[in-house]
Amino acid sequence: MIGANKMRYPENEKLEEWLAQETQEAVLEPERPIIDPHHHLWDIRSATEEPFARFQQKAYLCEEVCNDIRESGHNIVQTVFAQCNAFDKADGPEEMRCVGETEFVAGIAAMSRSGLYGPVRVCTGIFSTANLNLGQAVEPVLQAHLAASPNFRGIRSAFPSDLNDEFMAGYAVLDEYHLSFDNYSPNYERLPALANLANAYPDVPVIVNHLGGKIDPNATPDEIVKWQGCIDVIAGSPNALIKVGGAQQRVGSWEPPFHMHQRATPIGSVELCDLLYPYYSYVIEAFGPERCMFESNFPVDKECISYRTLWNAFKRIADRAGLSESEKKAIFGGTAARAYRLSPL
Repeated sequence: MIGANKMRYPENEKLEEWLAQETQEAVLEPERPIIDPHHHLWDIRSATEEPFARFQQKAYLCEEVCNDIRESGHNIVQTVFAQCNAFDKADGPEEMRCVGETEFVAGIAAMSRSGLYGPVRVCTGIFSTANLNLGQAVEPVLQAHLAASPNFRGIRSAFPSDLNDEFMAGYAVLDEYHLSFDNYSPNYERLPALANLANAYPDVPVIVNHLGGKIDPNATPDEIVKWQGCIDVIAGSPNALIKVGGAQQRVGSWEPPFHMHQRATPIGSVELCDLLYPYYSYVIEAFGPERCMFESNFPVDKECISYRTLWNAFKRIADRAGLSESEKKAIFGGTAARAYRLSPL
C-alpha cells in the first residue's frame, strides 16, 4: 500500500510534530461506517495570501488524506471534497477557471479507486464553485464541472443579502441541473438571509457548513442566544441541512482555545465533547439527525485535533445526545449520502 510509506513534506512537519504529542485514544465503535462529507485537498506551499498563508497543513493530497483516515482506525468508507479554490486554472476565461478544481479532484478520486491508498473511496462527491452572479450565463460553467467529473454535485459560494435578479437567475440553474448549494460564513447572522434563499427554491439542497458560523467556546450568553435564534430560522427551511463540525477551526486571526498555538498538547475527545456539546446538541435538536452530518473539515481542523480524536468526539456527542441507531446512521453517513447522491452505506 502506497500510503504505508509516507511521503513527508517538510512544510507539514510543525503540525505533525504537535499532533504527535497527543495521548492516542482507543477508537470508539471502529466498525461504524462513516461518510466524511467535508474535507479539502490542496498544495499551498507557495501561498502568500490569507487565508491559505496561515494554514499549517501546506500539502494535503491523496496520500495525506488517506493516511489520516487509515491511521485514525475509524471506518471511513467515502468522502466528499469541499471547495477551496484548489488548482483553479491559471488561464482561460475567468469564469471557467474554477473548473480546474473539479478536474484536479477527479484525478484524486481516480487515484483512490485504484485501491493503492487503502479501501476508502475519497471524493465520491465533489462540490466546487461558480459565480452565480453571471445569471443564466453560469450554465456553461456548471456544464463544464459536470463534464469534468461524474462525482460533481454542486457548488459553494457566497450570496448577496438582497438576492438580486442576476444572482437568482444563476441560482435557478442549480435547480435546473439538480445541484446543491453549500454555504459558510463565520457571521451566523447571515443565516436568516440564507433561509430566504432556501425557501425561494425548495428543491435545491442548501447545506449549511460548520454549525452555521464561528463557534467560540467563550461566547457571551447574549451571543449564544443570537446564534441559537439564527439556527432556528435556517432549520425552519425543510431543504436546509447542516454540517455539524468545523467548530475546531481558526477564523481569520482568531484561534479557539484548543488550537495548536494555544496549548502544548492536542485536546482529547472527552474534553472537546464537554466544551462544545451545547453547540452540537442545539443544532442536532433544531434540525433533527436526519438533516445533520458530522464533518471533519480537514486539514483546517487538523490544527486543533487529530482525525482519530475528532471522530471519537463525534461519537461521544451522539451518545450523549441519546441518538438511536437509526439516527446515528443518518448523522454519520445517511444524510450525506442523500444530500450528495452517494452510494448508501
